[in-house]
Amino acid sequence: MKPIKEIARNYLPILEWGATYNSKILVNDLVVALIVTIMLIPQSLAYAQLAGLPAEIGLYASMAPLIVYAIFGTSRSLSVGPVATTSLMTLAAVAPIAAQGSPEYAGAAVALALLTGLILVVLGFLKLGFLSNFMSFPVMAGLGTAVGLQIAAGQLTPVLGIPAEGGTFLAQTISLVKNASQISVNTAAIGIPVVIFLLVVRKSLASLLMKIGMGKGLAGIISKLGPVIAIIITILFVSGLGLDKQGVKIVGTVPAGLPSIALPPFNLALWNQLLTPALLIAIVGYVASISVAQTLASKKRQHVDPNQELIALGASNIGASLSGGFPVAGGFSRSIVNFEAGAETPAAGAFTAVGIALVALFLTPLLYFLPSATLGATIFVAVLSMVNIKAIKLTYAYSPTDGIAMALTIILALTLGVIAGLVAGIGISLMMYLYRTSRPHMAVVGQVPGTQYFKNVDRNEVITDPKIVSMRIDESIYFPNARLLETRINELVSSHPELQHFILNCSAVNSIDASGLESLKAINQRLKDTGISFHLCEVKGPIMDGLKKTQFYQDLKERIHFTNYDAVYSIDPDLAKRTLEEIRK
Repeated sequence: MKPIKEIARNYLPILEWGATYNSKILVNDLVVALIVTIMLIPQSLAYAQLAGLPAEIGLYASMAPLIVYAIFGTSRSLSVGPVATTSLMTLAAVAPIAAQGSPEYAGAAVALALLTGLILVVLGFLKLGFLSNFMSFPVMAGLGTAVGLQIAAGQLTPVLGIPAEGGTFLAQTISLVKNASQISVNTAAIGIPVVIFLLVVRKSLASLLMKIGMGKGLAGIISKLGPVIAIIITILFVSGLGLDKQGVKIVGTVPAGLPSIALPPFNLALWNQLLTPALLIAIVGYVASISVAQTLASKKRQHVDPNQELIALGASNIGASLSGGFPVAGGFSRSIVNFEAGAETPAAGAFTAVGIALVALFLTPLLYFLPSATLGATIFVAVLSMVNIKAIKLTYAYSPTDGIAMALTIILALTLGVIAGLVAGIGISLMMYLYRTSRPHMAVVGQVPGTQYFKNVDRNEVITDPKIVSMRIDESIYFPNARLLETRINELVSSHPELQHFILNCSAVNSIDASGLESLKAINQRLKDTGISFHLCEVKGPIMDGLKKTQFYQDLKERIHFTNYDAVYSIDPDLAKRTLEEIRK
């Protein structure tokens, strides 16, 4: 049994980096916290709006999660808080349950965060981080594109002042087209210039600053502060011209103060409704977070523990719930800023939470005249990077089945909703995986002259013998393909009348399940009944360990060989030697 101290260090990484914390690291982390705090203010407000919640909820969701992650997280750079995907999924999950702006809506969002957190923590303690592997690249990329398009369409309402409704991209687009004549000129006069400004800042400011001699890291950080500049300018513009009285929607009063600690509503019917969305948000949020964490950790040769990250992200979501927030995850843009600014420990995130708390306590009155158009523009520009239609073509060119899975995920998410599209995408990916592995590539192989290597007879110049057939199966042998293996071997037997020995090359086989074992037994018996010897070669160690526990191994152990060459040599030493000594003409 592990010592308690070691167990504590495994589950509380703060004990490890905290032991070496000093004043120099403190100064660096404080500077980073200041930069990220400034960046997080517009993001927090905007993503709360995206989730259908009051602006202050975005600030609440950016405090406790950062502090909790600093205790449990293993990444030195990951910054946890509201992100676009989980915010939209929160809206999709809660909107059918309660009306936006109602206490029931806020309560459901809080309960969703708690459920998401509990699921992640349980997965972490059970060390089930591998479940995230079911979120294939095509599904994640397709979901990202669909989410980006739906969010962008949804933000045209605050940016242009066009009333629209609908829970899907298709419904929102139809509504926007129908109501296009109701565009608010004053609102659009703010929203459109802010979009253009943010796009220019995002694309050109960093390179411009580097041309005048600024370092790449600092230039990158400053270029990400565009939304803060936009907020300051548009607040002054709206308040100075009194545009709030001319149809421009503003944030209005943002309650000052810190969130109170409270439990979410414990309603069994509500929790049942939220369970599936919580599971999906947990998986999507974890996949995105661990991807960012591992990418940044690799740049500094640091280690990130995937299972501990499940616990850390789960605890962060529980912290968000108890402080009145909604589901959170690791944010790419803020984590990059965290990294580039030089964050040395997760304490930088905790200090950022203190900065957000100070804003919530003392600066919220300054946000009164903040136009919703500015927040909408901030979200609109932020999600454009998620849209990658070109990836469908590239993925399809490499793997048609993956390209189809990506395209279907996008189409279904845009027409049926993000959660429905995600579930369908996962299902499609699993079905296509089963389809591919149920029809594995099987190749008859022969010996390359002058070597002990065996290659595909259709692709290489090799030597074979009519009394011996060697076949390689390029897949694990399990229930979807076990019968097909039997069929293929039967076909080869019938097409080789002189056949005396059949060798199954298992070099690409990583596992054999019970169905696969039964098929191998059946193959062995059928070949034996026709006077043909069955051989295995290049069986991997873990598979061999399992086979040794079976009667099949006892029946076949004299005909299980280390290599394909050894198998042929055991049958006809002269043939193996002649082929090995032969020189190609």
